[in-house]
Amino acid sequence: MTTELTTDTFKEKVFDYNNSDEWVFEGDKPAIIDFWAEWCGPCKMVGPILEELSEEYDGKIDVYKVNVDDYPELSQAFGIRSIPSILFVPMEGNPQMSLGALPKETFKQAITESLKVT
Repeated sequence: MTTELTTDTFKEKVFDYNNSDEWVFEGDKPAIIDFWAEWCGPCKMVGPILEELSEEYDGKIDVYKVNVDDYPELSQAFGIRSIPSILFVPMEGNPQMSLGALPKETFKQAITESLKVT
């Protein structure tokens, strides 16, 4: 199941950008973060795909959602200018951003290659 993040839970589970200039991932498994909005058509296509992936990779990755209208501070922290924007967060190294609606197979490829999860 995907989890909706607030500013506080984002800092707790992903990255406390107020207290660190350098990327420090707070999670215990790789993550996908979907920056989305209710009014965004392409976001509505990505949502069900991420729900499926959260079930398929249950226990291997965390799948989070950030509503950019509700939490504009998070959008600004990551320079989100268009949505959907998908952040792939590996356990080691820097996260990678992907813009636009992606098909499920592209997500699976990114999970394998970027997040190192099989």
